[in-house]
Amino acid sequence: MTLDAARNPFRYGALALDDAFTDRAAEIRELETDVQNGQDVVIFAPRRYGKSSLVWRVAQRLVAKRVLVAQVDLMTAPTKERLAEKLARSIHEDVASPLLRAKERLRVFQGLRITPTITVDPQSGSVGFSFLAGPESEDLDATIERLLQLPAELAADRKRAVTLVLDEFQEIVDIDPDLPRLLRAVFQQQPEVSHVYLGSKRHMMRRIFNDENEPFWRSAKQMELGVIAPANFRGYISDRFAGTGRELEPAAVDRVLAITRGHPYATQELCYFLWQAVAAGETGDAADVDSALTEVLRSEHAHFTLVWARASSAQRTLLQALAREAGHPLSTAYRRRHALPGPSTVQKALQALEREELIARAGGFAEIAEPFLAQWIERALRQ
Repeated sequence: MTLDAARNPFRYGALALDDAFTDRAAEIRELETDVQNGQDVVIFAPRRYGKSSLVWRVAQRLVAKRVLVAQVDLMTAPTKERLAEKLARSIHEDVASPLLRAKERLRVFQGLRITPTITVDPQSGSVGFSFLAGPESEDLDATIERLLQLPAELAADRKRAVTLVLDEFQEIVDIDPDLPRLLRAVFQQQPEVSHVYLGSKRHMMRRIFNDENEPFWRSAKQMELGVIAPANFRGYISDRFAGTGRELEPAAVDRVLAITRGHPYATQELCYFLWQAVAAGETGDAADVDSALTEVLRSEHAHFTLVWARASSAQRTLLQALAREAGHPLSTAYRRRHALPGPSTVQKALQALEREELIARAGGFAEIAEPFLAQWIERALRQ
């Protein structure tokens, strides 16, 4: 593999696209098959595990197979008016445009309860929609309902498969608590449409899809993303360095993966700084990894300082304990070793930190999940 030797081959923060995306081959195949079968899927994963990157990669493959893929990020739609605008634009660009001639595309929006104001960007030619809702909220609900029905109808007319991806789906409750019921009423009548839901707040997503009192209860196949196996990351890291005229000692690669444990975002971030530390033609070692980790923690300092400032005293004490030792913080022995308060106080702190996805729990075992937070706390404790 030959890459631009002057360009850092690792990416973090934005979507991991094209050759920046690694592994997830099994998840790609599974999700692609589910979507082609018309199966609704909800993707659970901690923050920074690459949910959006995975869906983007699958969407690229589906579009190449003539599947229509419409995507809406609910984080950018804080009101029902904005949700209607986002839906209309995605339907126009991702569903109507591949199917209809230019003169026909806007006709699909005729008959909406609220007539949208349509604008065209003179530079890009992109079409925008705005919906000015009146005093009757039923008009806006009816407009959203009709927009949600359009992808299935347009695709059916041309015998094309269609997928609707709803990112940050947990935000639907904040937009309007009644919206989940409206969406579910429409979606359950669309067996030919695959709906893919993903969100960054797992506790809210689990409640939406696992609480029997919620409209979306057991309505979608659940896919859980884990870390990427270190064995799969090892070759990727070495290849990216070699492709830009640099090498890494095997011990350095092992050190990277020992720190990140295959966390997708963390591995890309640490390797970004590690690549910066290794000059062209040179070979990086474990000491370079430690230097790169220092740069990562410096880069993340503002974020972790804010996390720390928001945490209660009990939460800080628990985070310090977990930074020293992942384990069972509700056990008497663990609490004594780390001078933790009583079990009820620890349990409350655990629940709050888990909601914030700063820690992960399984079977009573808890560990810090936020990339590099444990190292940041450990270094702060040594100062």
